[in-house]
This record gives sequence, structure tokens and C-alpha cells, in this order.
Amino acid sequence: MTTAAPIIEISEVSKTYDGERPALAGLDLQVRAGEALAVLGPSGSGKSTLLNLVAGLDRPTAGRVTVDGVRVDALTESGLARYRRERIGMVFQFFNLLDDLTVEDNVLLPAQLTGISRATARRRAAELLDRLGIGHRAGARPGRLSGGERQRVAVARALMNRPALLLADEPTGALDSAAAADVRELLRSLTTEGQTLVLVTHDTALAAACATRTIELVDGRIARDVTAVLR
Repeated sequence: MTTAAPIIEISEVSKTYDGERPALAGLDLQVRAGEALAVLGPSGSGKSTLLNLVAGLDRPTAGRVTVDGVRVDALTESGLARYRRERIGMVFQFFNLLDDLTVEDNVLLPAQLTGISRATARRRAAELLDRLGIGHRAGARPGRLSGGERQRVAVARALMNRPALLLADEPTGALDSAAAADVRELLRSLTTEGQTLVLVTHDTALAAACATRTIELVDGRIARDVTAVLR
């Protein structure tokens, strides 16, 4: 049995803001293709900084960040934009949907940015929305949806371009308990299908349900690294 190659390689990465205590301090981390990694830790531990570096939304003060064979920290701004379009999908706490567009048009946005034909993109969007149980809401505006439905739309949008890596930042943080449970099941199903996931969360139930591996950050360093088997 062969071991999957790393899709994320973080080597000796530090990040300091304006001379303050480092948000990350010499971090080394590898995440393999098909792995679902949950990142836990108290506020200020470096969780969001780590996610932002992997997403190319920030740059390390020192060290290297490589994702899917791309040296993210060395990319130009245009290169970073292309990297985010083509290689990663992102799900945020507050959905970040455009209220003046329909559900379908929100999901189509990433495909439009990469030049996929509208017919092909619409087929892909319909497939995703049906799979996530909200195909009947394709023509609705986000403001007409529940929180759980909006997060499902956000996940569909993130998966539109078949990203190598899905990043999720507190995806249940703005949801009630019932909607949070729905999103847990959704992310769990993606994980069991082999989608590589990095999940930043305070929700231990979400981490337990979705992650094949959990790390805990404390003061910008890995304090705990545990591999689990999803059941």
C-alpha cells in the first residue's frame, strides 16, 4: 500500500505581525492528499494565520509554504489569484455569498473566473446543488435561505472548480445547532469521499465528526497531533 504524497508542506514557517509575539513560530507540517485535518487551539494560537498562509491570503515572515506542488509564498499577486481559483476552495464562517445573485449564480462564479463554458459550468453547479440537497433552491436569493442552506451553497461554490484542497474557517460558527449538525454531516461525507480538507474550528464535535487527523496549536506551535479513523 502506497502512502499518498503531501499536498501541503509547511517548512520552518514563522509569522510575526509588527514586532509582536510570533503568530506561528518555526512550524513544520505536512498534510497528505485525502487527509482531513482539523486545527484546534485557543484564540491567538495561530489557527487563522495558518489557514491564511495556505490560502495565499498572507505571507510568512520566514519559511516555505508549498501546496499541490506550488510554492505559495513565492507567487506574485496575479499568481496567487490564479492559485486560489484553480487549486483551492474556501468556506467561511459568514458564507460570503452575493445577495443580489441567485444561488446558482453564486455557485457559478468560480467557473466564470477560470473561463469554463457556461453550459459546462451550469451542469456542474446543478450536480453540486442536487448532491447537497438544495437543487430546488437554485433560483432563490441567499437572503431567502436558512443559515444551513447558505453554508451548503458556500460549499458548492468552493467545490465548483474541483479543487485539490478545501479550506474551511469556522464553518459552523454562525449556525444554530441543527444547521451545524447538517454541515457536520456534509463535511463528513466529503471527507469519506477523499476530499482533502483543512478545517479551523473551535467546534470539537465538528472535528471529531469530520477529521482523520487533529492538531492543536498553542503559541504558534503544534502541541498535539492525533490521527483518528472516521466511523
